[in-house]
Amino acid sequence: MQKKTKSENLRRLIRYYGPYKGLFFSDMFFAVLGSVITLVIPLIVRYITGEVVGWPANEALQTILKLGIVLVALVLLNWGCNFYIGYFGHIMGAKIEHDMRNEIFTHYQKLSFSFFDDQKVGQLLSRVTSDLFDISELLHHGPEDLVISVIRLVGAMAILFSINPQLALIPLGLVVVLAVFAYFLNIRMKKAFTENRRRIADINAQIEDSLSGIRVVKSFGNEKVEIGKFREGNERFVASKKVSYRYMSIYNSGMTAISLLITVVSLIGGGVLMTRGDLSAPDLVAFILYINNFTDPVKRLVSFTEQFQNGYTGYERFREIMRISPQIQDAPDAVVRRTMEGRVDFDDVSFHYESDPTPVLSHVDLHVDPGEYVALVGASGAGKTTLCSLIPRFYDATEGAVSIDGIDVRKLRQKDLHANIGLVQQDVYLFAGTVMENIRYGMPDATDEDVVRAAKAANAHDFIMQLADGYDTDIGQRGVKLSGGQKQRLSIARVFLKNPPILIFDEATSALDNESERVVQHSLEVLAKDRTTFVIAHRLSTIRNAQRILVLTEDGVAEEGTHEELLAKGGAYAELYGAQF
Repeated sequence: MQKKTKSENLRRLIRYYGPYKGLFFSDMFFAVLGSVITLVIPLIVRYITGEVVGWPANEALQTILKLGIVLVALVLLNWGCNFYIGYFGHIMGAKIEHDMRNEIFTHYQKLSFSFFDDQKVGQLLSRVTSDLFDISELLHHGPEDLVISVIRLVGAMAILFSINPQLALIPLGLVVVLAVFAYFLNIRMKKAFTENRRRIADINAQIEDSLSGIRVVKSFGNEKVEIGKFREGNERFVASKKVSYRYMSIYNSGMTAISLLITVVSLIGGGVLMTRGDLSAPDLVAFILYINNFTDPVKRLVSFTEQFQNGYTGYERFREIMRISPQIQDAPDAVVRRTMEGRVDFDDVSFHYESDPTPVLSHVDLHVDPGEYVALVGASGAGKTTLCSLIPRFYDATEGAVSIDGIDVRKLRQKDLHANIGLVQQDVYLFAGTVMENIRYGMPDATDEDVVRAAKAANAHDFIMQLADGYDTDIGQRGVKLSGGQKQRLSIARVFLKNPPILIFDEATSALDNESERVVQHSLEVLAKDRTTFVIAHRLSTIRNAQRILVLTEDGVAEEGTHEELLAKGGAYAELYGAQF
């Protein structure tokens, strides 16, 4: 079964050459041509030293000059071959890497929330960067290294045996030693370099953590603590580097020594044979020239085994992701509904996460009319955010059904569903770029005038105009140059621009100061007018005017009513309110 999977993976991997057949075959052609040239040059040298130098002086001189021109032309042609496979071969590898990166990133965008709940961003990123680089290196260098190695190894071996079978046994025996040495040192080096990558990943994570929390670091005056942690990790990295450099030094010096030993022993053996009259000087010269053609392919083949292992492992990780199907998918007969009124119904809805059978929601019944403003309150873990996540199908209900305008959301196209729902969260995510670009994210084809109108509606225009470059101001990574209230108003402007009939406010003001909360709350109320609105509230003062307040507990909806009605009941809501005020 494992062999079948491996062969299937290799077939899939080879298909990526499809769009670049011309590049692939031209790369192979020049790899073959370059290999043949390296085998031909020593033969010409052997001909000159063995035959031509014995001719009459004038004739020999003319022939040597002509053959010299041929040799220079062959060297230039070999240079051209190496340039082509070095440049265009890498271009082919980069294009394949580009295609695979597009493929996996597109697949990431299709996967459901449940997938990302169990993943680390760094691990997903490594599959898009380092894994794909290893794959592209294999797809580029692998075939040409195999072709070059086989041609040069077989060709050199055949020529060496044709020159002198006895002498050819010397490099053949020592090349076996060279291959065994290289193989075992490569294993040690791979382990050492793997440890290096792990150490540098730890350092990167520590740097990211420290720089992301630089405000906390400085507020506690813990710069020395962070420097100490960094230096400790940095020293561990140097220690791992020492190990890898030790093996690398042993490898390089050993390979050089064995290669020189092959030459020296071949010279000694050739000298002995010359004293017996069994070998001529030109044959010995040609023999020595061919030794490099004999040892270099062995080095390439050893490197290829490591390259194949890295590239194929990377492709297995790539396929591992590509085999994951989105948990949330459109039904084959999905209903097209580009515009919606906004009536939302929960009919006996229960839910638990796939990785945890503990119920988050139990038998929830809720019916919200178009344009109604509903607030959800309750203790942490009561399922408020989860309930709202079922409306846009970020997750599917385990039991029961969630419907919009009388249609089960599982029968609606996700594209239409998401286009008709706007979400404003407590943790605002703004992209690196300008104010204009971030607001326009709500409707990518909106005009500048549309963006400005949305910003004015969100009470954001005035502060935007006070920024250094107005709407063209770069707000930094995640909007770091803006205050919490400013970021929240940009997110509201984004939803204003989207103009959906259904809104979800997930504790949108809970992290703001009183003044920012007042401004943002006003913007939210303007946005919510005539739209079906779900508000998840932590601060109960922000939902006093809600048409309906639902108190969620582990057992479902415990209470329902207006602010005044729920206070008068003296139940769970009254307890929550009393605890806050």
